[in-house]
Amino acid sequence: MKKIVIAFCPVLLFLSTSFSQQKYEFRAAWVATVDNIDWPSKGNYNSDSQRAEFIHILDMHQRNGMNAVIVQVRPATDAFYPSQYEPWSEWLTGRQGQPPSPYYDPLQFMIEETHKRGMEFHAWCNPYRAVFKIGESSIASTHVTRLHPNWFLNYGDTKYFDPGNKEVQQYVATVIRDIVHRYDIDAIHFDDYFYPYRIPGKEFPDDASYKKYGNGMTKDEWRRSNVDSIIVLLGKVIKEEKSYCKFGISPFGVWRNKDKDMDGSDTHAGQTNYDDLYADIVLWLKNGWIDYVAPQLYWEFGHKVVPYEVLLDWWAKHSYGRQCYIGLGIYRAGSNAAWRDKTLLPRQIDAIRKTPNVQGMIFFSSKSFEKNPYGWNDSLQNNYFKVPAIVPPMNWLDTSAPAEPFTHSKFNKQDSVMTVFLGEKNANDELRGFVIYRTTKENFQPDSTAIFQIVPYQKETKCMIRTTAWQYKKGFAYYVTALNRLNIESKPVFLFSLTQ
Repeated sequence: MKKIVIAFCPVLLFLSTSFSQQKYEFRAAWVATVDNIDWPSKGNYNSDSQRAEFIHILDMHQRNGMNAVIVQVRPATDAFYPSQYEPWSEWLTGRQGQPPSPYYDPLQFMIEETHKRGMEFHAWCNPYRAVFKIGESSIASTHVTRLHPNWFLNYGDTKYFDPGNKEVQQYVATVIRDIVHRYDIDAIHFDDYFYPYRIPGKEFPDDASYKKYGNGMTKDEWRRSNVDSIIVLLGKVIKEEKSYCKFGISPFGVWRNKDKDMDGSDTHAGQTNYDDLYADIVLWLKNGWIDYVAPQLYWEFGHKVVPYEVLLDWWAKHSYGRQCYIGLGIYRAGSNAAWRDKTLLPRQIDAIRKTPNVQGMIFFSSKSFEKNPYGWNDSLQNNYFKVPAIVPPMNWLDTSAPAEPFTHSKFNKQDSVMTVFLGEKNANDELRGFVIYRTTKENFQPDSTAIFQIVPYQKETKCMIRTTAWQYKKGFAYYVTALNRLNIESKPVFLFSLTQ
């Protein structure tokens, strides 16, 4: 039996015992690696410095109350991990195909550090972008664009896989299967780049594939069927490797405008998922092909073309039983009058929490938090994310609860310190951590009591809680549950109480 010495750190003693915030809520930030947007910083090719930067990012998000990070590990048919299929990313080492020096596996490192903090790690991949900037990007001799040049199409200054090519679909699925098989990730995450956004006056050059595979469909129908096919295939591959690994999509914020479809949103977007990117997100949600959707709603309330409040309501009503997390554009801080309003982001969070069928939010992007725009980090730490939250379970993946944890408490009377030992009773439970509750109620109910602390499952952690006269006066009682990797809790176990 593994044991964990659990720390109730004094910094957490301010947490309220009232239950005013969501117990289950997805709280995440995107960490973009393409063009070194978030990590590693541009020109930082030193392995030790890269690791230090990522730890800084994780610590910042942990302080802000996040319970997940979504990290881009395949930005342009390259890899932030050793791969037999794709070369090392130029944004990691400065030249595509060149391994890190000193050598390390960035993906393995990032997953381990994320899990140490009790946070989920979602591996963000771009499905079809192959060369970020033609003529400028570093391209290794082993890159798939050199090995299979007939799989690719140039559009603007970017080279893309041809989504209509069946060999391409199998190749992408093989790459994703490899990631899921080899790494302890919690989810595969795709963004909004399926067919590329339209360039005015230019048509995506896929006539040859359409003639070969069109089968009598219109080109629009055929393109949508191509994207549908890769989503179905990827969902199958992911679950074959690990049934608990989630599959999420972060689409552009508008599925379809109402003037094109009565089921669409009351918006006037110039491009949409359905009509321009050929991504029928609603179909995928209806058929249960994905586990969560994270629409990018990077606009403000009352926007003339794509109002935030309209789209929030629309996605909430079109998630069809799958989880919905709203993408929030913190990167837009200060960009116009609306985003110079320090109340905007808090009001967007409030709106999310008041909207049924929405289970959380993701912020784009990580580096936006570095300067604490308008004090929004403080708002998260001291208000919105002050109380820890559990990532919402997905009952279509599993409903099995772990066994109650092993517990043992030891009190040092001289120092007024309580040490609690926790451990797993069933090694097959694959615990993510332990959830600690503190309450003064005689009839304790986990679902109506605020979480005091979520303790990540590790082989050993040691920290103590110093008891005070104030705590004794309150008569606090502590309880604990075990939490498995799908965020399902065990029944609670009494730990100890403080009585005068």
